[in-house]
Amino acid sequence: MPFTSNRHFKRNPLFISGGQGAYYSTPEGKQVFDGLSGLWCCGLGHGRTEIVNAVSRQMAQLDYSPAFNVGSPIAFELADRLKQIAPENLNHVFFTNSGSESADTSLKMARAYWRMKGQPGKTKLIGRSKGYHGVNLGGTSVGGIGGNRKLFGSCLDTDHLSHTLLRENAFSRGLPENGVELADELEELVALHDASNIAAVIVEPFSGSGGVIVPPQGYLKRLRELCTRHGVLLVFDEVITGFGRTGQAFAAQTFDTTPDIINLAKGLTNGTFPMGAVIAKSEIYAAFMEQELPEEAVEFPHGYTYSGHPVACSAALATLDLYETDQTYARVRQLAPYFEDAIHQLKGLPHITDIRNVGLAGALQFAPRGANPTIRPYEIFRKCFEAGVYVRCGGNTIQLAPPFISEKEELDNLFNILSDVIQATA
Repeated sequence: MPFTSNRHFKRNPLFISGGQGAYYSTPEGKQVFDGLSGLWCCGLGHGRTEIVNAVSRQMAQLDYSPAFNVGSPIAFELADRLKQIAPENLNHVFFTNSGSESADTSLKMARAYWRMKGQPGKTKLIGRSKGYHGVNLGGTSVGGIGGNRKLFGSCLDTDHLSHTLLRENAFSRGLPENGVELADELEELVALHDASNIAAVIVEPFSGSGGVIVPPQGYLKRLRELCTRHGVLLVFDEVITGFGRTGQAFAAQTFDTTPDIINLAKGLTNGTFPMGAVIAKSEIYAAFMEQELPEEAVEFPHGYTYSGHPVACSAALATLDLYETDQTYARVRQLAPYFEDAIHQLKGLPHITDIRNVGLAGALQFAPRGANPTIRPYEIFRKCFEAGVYVRCGGNTIQLAPPFISEKEELDNLFNILSDVIQATA
């Protein structure tokens, strides 16, 4: 099982056997409120008949077709829909099967782009401490969570910016005031490595798995300015932040900062079918298409058996329709202040050292028990599940990302249970 203590699980298993609306159900019939939208991916809730029906129709019409040298109309339809909602000039889509594959695709795309531009030395990649970009080789390399890296040794040629988790910002509501200057660390990395060797900087608009680490005010814009100044591509990993979590289709729009490449997955299909995507600016696409190659040559030798899978595309199109008909992004913006008030009301409970939030995402950070920073959040996660709410434990945090369809009464119940469990946990 992924990211699971398998020996412990075998002795103390937890199972989910069903899902409907904002709730999971266990084999015993217990209803469990889904406080993390699956794994940040099921914002529209579970069992949406619109997606079920779309997938069923597509499987009956075309269950699979190869994407190598043969096109599927539904993949082009989905690409066009994504182009319509993406930030300006992000016009070209490459489909993957997961956020991890999106990360590696974007990194390969960035390095290849500079070769197309006659600068093959630009290969170094810059990530950020506490960042998460999946578990493939490239994503692991630019990721900044030590526990995800140490077992696998040296990976790609990377360096890392500092994270933006500052003590003086503890218990901030939304974007913290302090820390915009941390973006200037990129200047130091450019001085160290030289821009002629750096291909791209990749960051999450806010770090999800690292514990909902929210960018300081102005930080992302400053990073954009520096990347532009030094001729370095900026990649936003929006696998978690894309499709509504911050109240817009993309966090790039929420934070008014346009990267060169956006990575997507999770909410693209509401978690119903494995799918990811990379959206690139027109200039990047053009660099590949304008190579001096025979017309029949492959411009970008990369891809997957299931790239643009027709059934995944049908799930994605139905999901995009629901974001519109449900007026999802507006609902998130309306519900976010209530969520913010509710999560910050937990301040003062035992062992909580920080509370962070943005949009419909938040995290509670806990003091370690002895030398172990992870045991207390894990115990809270288990007790919450037993009490009827699912939350995520990650490192020294409890992470929350309730479904966009949540009602205020359900959020009240979520935080009441959390409060009781925290107070009952040593």
